[in-house]
Amino acid sequence: MTSRSTPSRLPAAAQATFDTAALDDGQLVTLAHGETRALVAPHVGGSIAAFYDTAGHAPPFHWLRPATRAALDARDPLGMASFPLMPYCNRIRDGRFRFEGEMIDLPSGTGALRHALHGHAWRRPWTVEARTDSTLTLHFLHEPHAFTSSHGPDSHAGTGWPFRYEARQHLTLDASGLTVRLWARNLAARPMPFGLGHHPYYPRPSGTRIAARVRAMWEIDAEVLPVSLNAHPAVDALQAGLLVDDFDLDNNFSGWRHEAQIEWPHEGRRLALRASAPLDFFVLFSPPGLPYFCAEPVSNTTDWLNLRHAGTAQRIDVGGTVLAPGETLETQLAWLPERL
Repeated sequence: MTSRSTPSRLPAAAQATFDTAALDDGQLVTLAHGETRALVAPHVGGSIAAFYDTAGHAPPFHWLRPATRAALDARDPLGMASFPLMPYCNRIRDGRFRFEGEMIDLPSGTGALRHALHGHAWRRPWTVEARTDSTLTLHFLHEPHAFTSSHGPDSHAGTGWPFRYEARQHLTLDASGLTVRLWARNLAARPMPFGLGHHPYYPRPSGTRIAARVRAMWEIDAEVLPVSLNAHPAVDALQAGLLVDDFDLDNNFSGWRHEAQIEWPHEGRRLALRASAPLDFFVLFSPPGLPYFCAEPVSNTTDWLNLRHAGTAQRIDVGGTVLAPGETLETQLAWLPERL
């Protein structure tokens, strides 16, 4: 149904067999409530390493795909359970965009990776600011030009994100589930474009379904960049409850109603994903043959900064925002487990 390039999403660590023993790691912060646990890896991009239920399960039931030993050793966020997306979500075409008359040139790779991906906050460590047994606050500070590209010797070393900002994640584990509150503030002396979200991976046993109400889907080109916003069979299938194995997707959906239901009928489990504005967009990544899929709450469509400059935003809502100096942005998402 779509043509896409997937190497950037499928590192070796992410393809490895799930290894729950890997989670016995002293660098992980454990949140606990009753029989539920959430493990967080501040040093791996402020990622969530696992979210699971130990009640009546040996091994535990994992609501998100748990991190592998290889991913933890490599500090690879793509092998985590979920990681934060800032200051934009998904790809920026050729790692470049124009903002207020200035061409911003982002560090990026080559070939299929020449499109800057998921911002930079997921590639850097976050600082533990506060914690209790069931809550954790992480802090991130971006200083322009303080970091170089992490894509390797063949990378295009752009000047990077020129706007100074800070961000926080506040995670709470309670009887309802795991909530993540995202917060960011523009510390620059000029306006800053900004987008945010989270990138969760879910286990995908046979029969896994996902349901969500969306309005339309962005068709993509061979490099997973948006071409046009249209009706699509996946839109109707999502409303009815899409069988994940029936669709090969890496697409952004607009008009998301801020809720999705993921169901594992053979396990008798269901997980509600709920979010608040401006997480008005939804990405579904369901490549065939892999033991996981992604359903991502995000505040902007792929390449929104270039679509905005091209005037697409005048006709179609592509999301994202512009923060004035000192202005803040806050949102939250939650994973709420249920038994069928």
